[in-house]
Amino acid sequence: LLGLPGGNKYGVQGERKVPVLQTNNGPGLTGLVTIAAHLVRRARKEQLLGSSAEEKAVVQQWLEYRVTRVNGGSSKEDTRTVLKDLNVHLEDKVYLAGNIFTLADILMYYGLHHIMVDLTVQEKEKYLNVSRWFNHIQHYPGVRQHLSDVVFIKNRLYTNAH
Repeated sequence: LLGLPGGNKYGVQGERKVPVLQTNNGPGLTGLVTIAAHLVRRARKEQLLGSSAEEKAVVQQWLEYRVTRVNGGSSKEDTRTVLKDLNVHLEDKVYLAGNIFTLADILMYYGLHHIMVDLTVQEKEKYLNVSRWFNHIQHYPGVRQHLSDVVFIKNRLYTNAH
């Protein structure tokens, strides 16, 4: 998506498997958000970090949410809370930062993919705004990469009518 050449060495560190990027010039960078923001700047795609001060703050807020709540949560209850929070937030928005596609959308997509794959049709309908957003992001050029396509049923095959 960023169009960067290869050559960077990625790894993980410690028990919690914190991402590490070893660059050719300088010390390694640690942490998902730090590495992602660095790569965005290196690719000269700063618009992914937001344009105005307010957009930048909103993007940063969702990046922190991704790391603390999506990565940090492990129980079914944590997952439901994340989906509920996102569903409310996305009620009147196309993207997490409003009307612009940002790094927050990309990283949230990757953080939620394993959850969305396992949701039932009923659960996807329950979190309709998240489903709409997720489906939009997975079809954004260059985002999905190697991940499987999550299927969202558009037409109901059966109704409750007798």
